[in-house]
Amino acid sequence: MEGLSVLDMIRQGAYVTYPLIVMSMITITIICERLWALRGLISGTLRVAGSLVGHLQKGDFTAALAAAQQHQKTPAGRVFRDVIAQQEGESLEYLAEVVEDRRFEEVEALKGGIWVLGTVGVSAPFIGLLGTVIGIIKSFHNMAIQGSGGFAVVAGGISEALIATALGLAVAIIAVIFYNYLSNRMKNFASQMDDFAMEFLNICERNFT
Repeated sequence: MEGLSVLDMIRQGAYVTYPLIVMSMITITIICERLWALRGLISGTLRVAGSLVGHLQKGDFTAALAAAQQHQKTPAGRVFRDVIAQQEGESLEYLAEVVEDRRFEEVEALKGGIWVLGTVGVSAPFIGLLGTVIGIIKSFHNMAIQGSGGFAVVAGGISEALIATALGLAVAIIAVIFYNYLSNRMKNFASQMDDFAMEFLNICERNFT
């Protein structure tokens, strides 16, 4: 392996490495894009809640709406801007449905291409395994052609098999790690929104009665 570059390893991995390279590039692109899109998500939600709670507890929905509009670039700000704007004269059941619908829409929008990471995490090891099988087949084919065994005969096929397996596992590990991390960010955001929505509905109930 001395002097073997990454490019040489890719070439030895044969055709199976190329889809894995494409998948790795897509994975890195999605990870960077989602990390940028989700930056400050939790802290932003807390800021929105903090700016609204005081006005809502006083029953000042006009001031609460104005505060929500100041945060309309954030998912939480958009949700409660729409909900507060519709609260007058509406039932609690309707407001709860509006909160749930808007929260669902924002969470789905935030997910973006996260599903691709899950797909890559599942499929990359199998593509690597395909490379392993192809490499072993080539090894036995070389043995059949040479009419004898020996390390020199099977080394090329085994090298191809191991490189494809390693690359498939590497791509899958990165994809799964960030899929779980980003999914957890989504769950935390949804949980915060649920808590704040419950508090909002309780405040509305006190003001309606």
